[in-house]
Amino acid sequence: MFPEERRTVILRILNQTGRCRVNDLARELTVSEVTVRQDLDVLEKQGLLSRTHGGAMLTAKRGFERSFQCEETAFRDEKARIGLAAAGLVSDGETIILDVGTTVTEVARNIQTRKELTVVTNALNIAMLLEEAPGITVLVTGGTLRSKQHSLVNPFGQFILERIRVDTAFIGINGIEAEHGVTNANMAEAEMKSYFLKAARRRILVADSSKIGNVALAKIATLSEIDLLITDEQADSEEISRIQEKGLQVKLV
Repeated sequence: MFPEERRTVILRILNQTGRCRVNDLARELTVSEVTVRQDLDVLEKQGLLSRTHGGAMLTAKRGFERSFQCEETAFRDEKARIGLAAAGLVSDGETIILDVGTTVTEVARNIQTRKELTVVTNALNIAMLLEEAPGITVLVTGGTLRSKQHSLVNPFGQFILERIRVDTAFIGINGIEAEHGVTNANMAEAEMKSYFLKAARRRILVADSSKIGNVALAKIATLSEIDLLITDEQADSEEISRIQEKGLQVKLV
């Protein structure tokens, strides 16, 4: 395979998953890790990706939003660990908010055995996932359906959120960065997330490491408005340190 062909394959994999590791690419392309690193260096100089520790990720575009189906195939193991860790913070009898997104969906998968739990969500896939859970009451916000994320956004979602208070909100994001705070690629969903945060006593972000250091289009909150970030151990250590220096607690799983 010629270098140009390898780099095309690398970009195709990145477009599908958002991030890749050198050892996985070497195995996929049947070349050495040295060769893969050289290819990644070339692609980074072309502005097509950003190098990370042990791999690479797509260069962040502030208004770019991948569909739920594309996100679902990326970082599955990491999201499963994040979801399990977040679910461990939920007790029987609580009222919680579950935002839209694939990582928050993993939280939902891990709370199905809770008792006397009330879940407020604007994610139709999460509502359907939990509808058969005997101990959970699901309250779905109204609004306009966004098929890209199976989400409901304003109008009408705000109506209910201004009238409720919950124990904990679990929020998915497209970016978190020390100076720019918490951001999302879609403005309508960012608006809903901001209302979720205002309705909750405890506010928790769940995000895989590809979101750490990114700055997306629409601001959701400052770091001071968040109580905890749960992400995976592949997150850039320097970015995590800057976030922690701003006073935000971070849990790596």
